[in-house]
Amino acid sequence: MKLIVFLVVLPWVAVFARNFSQDFDLTWGSDRVRILNNGGLLTLSLDKDSGSAFQSKNEYLFGKISVQLKLVPGYSAGTVTSYYVSTTDAFYAYPAKILTHDMSLFWLQLASQGSAWDEIDFEFLGNLSGDPYTVHTNVITEGKGDREQQFRLWFDPTADFHTYSILWNPHVIIFYVDGTPIREFKNLDSTKVPFPESRAMRIHSSIWNADDWATKGGLIKTDWSKAPFTASFRNISAQACIWASGSGAYPCSSNSWLAKQLDAPSLERLMWVQKHYMIYNYCIDLKRFPQGLPLECAATT
Repeated sequence: MKLIVFLVVLPWVAVFARNFSQDFDLTWGSDRVRILNNGGLLTLSLDKDSGSAFQSKNEYLFGKISVQLKLVPGYSAGTVTSYYVSTTDAFYAYPAKILTHDMSLFWLQLASQGSAWDEIDFEFLGNLSGDPYTVHTNVITEGKGDREQQFRLWFDPTADFHTYSILWNPHVIIFYVDGTPIREFKNLDSTKVPFPESRAMRIHSSIWNADDWATKGGLIKTDWSKAPFTASFRNISAQACIWASGSGAYPCSSNSWLAKQLDAPSLERLMWVQKHYMIYNYCIDLKRFPQGLPLECAATT
C-alpha cells in the first residue's frame, strides 16, 4: 500500500533571519556562539574543547535555502564549516561528551547507526594560510552518501560574505554559489536511485574539527595555537514549504522554484564551473568503484 502524505504548508515562506534567536536553536557549543548586530549576524567558533552549531526551528519539505557566509580566515587546516539540510536532529541525539570532544567521531557514529536519513551538504574544508578552501558537496538519501563532488572557488571566501544556496524540489537538487550553479542531482524516476522527496528537513550549520581527513587527507592537522576559528553567518533565508502533519492541498505547487530546473544558459555556467573548478567527482572515480559507477552516474554522464 502506498502511503500518501498530505501537508499543511504556507504557500510561500520567506524566512529571513533578521534575529537568529527567533528562527534557530543553538544545538551545541552555545558558549562559542555570538549573536551580534541586533540578531542580524551570528558567528560560530571552534577551539580545542568544542565546536558549535545551530539548526532551524522549522522543518521544510522542498525549498530554496540560502545563507551568506564568511569563512575562517588565515590558517584553517583541519576545520570544517558546514551548511546543510538534514532529516536528522543529529545534535540532540548524542551525548555531550562526544559532541564536545571530536566531531569526526560523531559523524562516524551517526553513519554507523544505519538510519535512513536524507541530507544535502555544503562543507567547507579549511587549509593552510594562502591555500584555497575546498568546497565539499554530498547528497545522502536513505542513509547512503558517497556522492561527493569537490570544488575550488573563484574568489577568496574569507574576505567577504558570499551566498551559498541549495535548491531542492521534486525534480532536482541544485547547489549554487553567488547564484552560479555548481552541481545538480536529478530525480531519476527511471532508476532505483533514491531521491529525498518525502522527509522534511531542518537547516543546520556548524564548525567542527575533522583533522583526520579534512586537509590533504588528514596530513595537515589543526593548529590549536591559532584557535578560536570563527565563521560568520547572516541573511539565512528559506523560500520553502514549512512542514506540518495534517490534511489538505499542497499550495506550494504554485511557486516557481518548485518546478525550477536548469535552463540552457544555467547549464553552460554549470559546465564552466565544473570544467575549471571541480577537483573531484565521484562519478568518474573508477578506482573507488571498481565494480561499476553508481547508477546515477551512468544516467547523467
